[in-house]
Amino acid sequence: MRIPRLTLAAAAVAAIAAAPGTAQAATGCGTKDEITIASMTWMSGIVLAQTAHRILTAGYGCNAKLVPGDTVPTATSMLTKNKPHIAPELWISTASSIWEKIKKKGNVYKAGDVFSEGGKEGWWIPDYVAKANPGLKSIGDLKDPKYAKLFVEAQSDGKSRLYACPPGWACEIINGNLFKALGLAKANYQLFSPGSGANLKASIARSVTRKKPILAYYWGPTAVIGRYKLVRLNMPAYDAKRFLCLTDRNCANPQVSGWKAGEVAVAVVTSLKEKAPNVAAFLGRMQVPNAVINSVLAWGDDRKANPEAVTDHFLKTQQAVWAKWVPTDVAAKVKASLK
Repeated sequence: MRIPRLTLAAAAVAAIAAAPGTAQAATGCGTKDEITIASMTWMSGIVLAQTAHRILTAGYGCNAKLVPGDTVPTATSMLTKNKPHIAPELWISTASSIWEKIKKKGNVYKAGDVFSEGGKEGWWIPDYVAKANPGLKSIGDLKDPKYAKLFVEAQSDGKSRLYACPPGWACEIINGNLFKALGLAKANYQLFSPGSGANLKASIARSVTRKKPILAYYWGPTAVIGRYKLVRLNMPAYDAKRFLCLTDRNCANPQVSGWKAGEVAVAVVTSLKEKAPNVAAFLGRMQVPNAVINSVLAWGDDRKANPEAVTDHFLKTQQAVWAKWVPTDVAAKVKASLK
C-alpha cells in the first residue's frame, strides 16, 4: 500500500518529537548552590518568604533555605555579605539610607514591587461607616460637624476621638502634626493614644464587633485591614517638603501632606540573576494585590493559624495570582505538592 507523502511527513515529525531528548525541557533552577530567603518577623513577610521557598523547591527544584530576617538587618547583610539572596518583602522606604548604599554598590537590585499598591498608611474607618456616610471620603471631611459627631465615644468627654499611634512609633509624631495641620482640635476632636499596638488593634476590633464608628490610624497590608474591612480616607498627594516637617516633633508650621506609598521590594542579590535567570524571572513577576494579601492575613488571624497554614491557604486559594509568576510546568509542580 502506498502511503501519501503528507502522511509520511507527519509520521516523520511525530517520530522526531517522540525521540529521546527532543521533548521540551522542564524549567529548572539553574544552580545547585543554596539560595537563602529572608523570612521576616511579621506574618506577610513570613508567608511571602515561605511562598517563594515552596515555589523554588517544589517548582524549580532549587536548593533553597529560609533564614531569619528583619528590615534593617537584612538590608545591611545583603549590602555587606550578599546574603540572604532574596528578601521577598523588604521595606525600602524604612531602610532608605541603606538602600541608597545598595544602589551605589550595585550588588542587589529590586526585582519588583511585591504589593501592587505599595505599603499604605493613613486614617481608616469601617466599611459600614463609609457606606452610611457617602460624603465622608477624605480627611478634610472630618471637620464637618455631622461627621465629627460620629466619633464621639462614651469615655471621650463629648469629643470626637482619633486613635493615633502608640508612643515611640515614628507615626506618633506624624499623626500629631497632621492633627494640628488640619485644625482638628477646633473641630472638637481629641488625639487619643491607644498606648500600644495591641491596644490599637483591640480598639478597632471592639468597635467593629459592636458595629460602632471608629477613626484610627493604621497601615497595610495587614490582617486588621482585611479582617475588619477598613476603608482608608483620601489624603492630599505626598509632598516631600511638607512631610519632612510632619516627621519633626518641633515642626513649627505643619502643613497637610499624604503619606508616600511605602516602597516594598522583592530584593535580590545580583549574582543570583546571573546564575539562575529562571528564578530571577519568577521574582520579577512576584506581586500580590493589596486586597488579596489583606484577606489572606485576615483568614489566618481569624483562625489563629500558623504561618505554614496561611501559606498553604494562599497557595490553594490564590492560584490565579501566583500561577502567573511562573511557567506552566512550574505551576503544575507546585500545585501537585499541595496537600
